[in-house]
Amino acid sequence: MEYKDYYQILGVDKKASAEDIKSAYRKLAKKHHPDKNPGDKAAEEKFKQINEAYEVVGDAEKRKKYDMLGENWKQYGQPGGSGGPFGNSAGGGGYGFEGDIGNLFGGAGGGQFSDFFEQFFGSGAGGNRGRSRTSPRTYKGQDYESEFQISLMEAFAGTSRIIQADGHQLRVTTKPGAYNGQVLRIKGKGGKGSAEQHHGDLYVRIKVVPHPSFIRKGDDLYLTHSIDLYTAVLGGEVIVPTLTTPVKLRLAPGTQNGKTIRLAGKGMPIYDKPGQYGHLYVLWQVEIPNNLNDRQRKLFEELRKLD
Repeated sequence: MEYKDYYQILGVDKKASAEDIKSAYRKLAKKHHPDKNPGDKAAEEKFKQINEAYEVVGDAEKRKKYDMLGENWKQYGQPGGSGGPFGNSAGGGGYGFEGDIGNLFGGAGGGQFSDFFEQFFGSGAGGNRGRSRTSPRTYKGQDYESEFQISLMEAFAGTSRIIQADGHQLRVTTKPGAYNGQVLRIKGKGGKGSAEQHHGDLYVRIKVVPHPSFIRKGDDLYLTHSIDLYTAVLGGEVIVPTLTTPVKLRLAPGTQNGKTIRLAGKGMPIYDKPGQYGHLYVLWQVEIPNNLNDRQRKLFEELRKLD
């Protein structure tokens, strides 16, 4: 019987991290998925091998047991062996693991994987020989990716879009405070797997279109607002827009160009924290009058002389 090198199947090193193993699995599964290779028996077989490999080395406990098996696997088929790598039969050679080896590996035996898997991790490992070998093989459906655009106002209030997924229309809803580049995961709405619980997932990336006036930085908003020279010098009331209702502010006399004030709680909703908001920062931009008439020019000249 041929030894199955699950690390080689996934194209990773034996010392690879769990994240590297997961990444390699997803890449290969996507490439060889039956949905992408209809009628291709070689791709289907490769896909089954990939799933079997990830079933073992993608799980910390299974991987630990497999690594121990890898060092000693050849002796398990020899006369006097225990009938499995963790068996405890009277024939000797056991490693002291008692009970159903299929349960040790999450019940993954029963004909769902290769003979190698069955021999060492399933019904062939002893104590479970009555298990049926006719169970269908399991495989995970392909993950899908999509994207849609929303305005800053929609990001503020929350919105929804209808998207196409696997030939079906699906309404995807965003919460208040959604942000650019955010990825929503809709479980089970990807490609079909061997059963409903094995369907792939749908990942939807959100793109927030820039606003003509407000700039967003995290949960805060920034606004440049113009004021006339006379209000800046003498003070007065100014109406400032927000993403909800305008705010009336009173400027102090002598407000300088480029000065920034903070309006607490007038920024974006903080995602998944109802009732909490960022701030709005308003930068004053003083407009210098042009096209002065003769009287205005004389008055400014008098002011300059007085100063």
